[in-house]
Amino acid sequence: MYEELTEQARSAAGGLLEAARLEKGSLMVVGCSSSEVLGKRIGSGSSLEAARAILAGILPLLEERGIFLAAQCCEHLNRALILEKAAAARFRLEQVNAVPQPKAGGSFASAAYQAFRAPCAVERIQAGAGMDIGDTLIGMHLAPTAVPVRLEIRRIGEANLVCARTRPRFIGGERAVYDARLL
Repeated sequence: MYEELTEQARSAAGGLLEAARLEKGSLMVVGCSSSEVLGKRIGSGSSLEAARAILAGILPLLEERGIFLAAQCCEHLNRALILEKAAAARFRLEQVNAVPQPKAGGSFASAAYQAFRAPCAVERIQAGAGMDIGDTLIGMHLAPTAVPVRLEIRRIGEANLVCARTRPRFIGGERAVYDARLL
């Protein structure tokens, strides 16, 4: 079962990365309810094993491309994010003091905290793309103009999967000319 979760997460992350065309050094946010992945109500059956399996599908793809993962915590930590200290430094993000636990922060954030070389917590980011696995509400951590990304894979385990990329805002009105590479 866990191998299937890893493969589903890898497939979804790969599709999102292709659509989002993130540059090296960018941020991608992932919110994941391991409870929903296992077919339970969000927050009712946290599983570190399921979270680790999903992380194993996503993190290597991001690392290969030099993209930072921001793992969203659950509402018990006010949806704070766990990321590498290097990412916090790059984006000049203020660190906060919280160490996620499976029942207070969530299993996915806990798994990321354990997997990162130098983890830290921050309260907010503006990521260039994101994966919402199990209705975790990642929208607050995306840059302002989010665009849905439709993938063939719609679920990871039993959890709904919603992905988004962002783009620069269009400004200037009807006479403006836009850079098609940024659409």
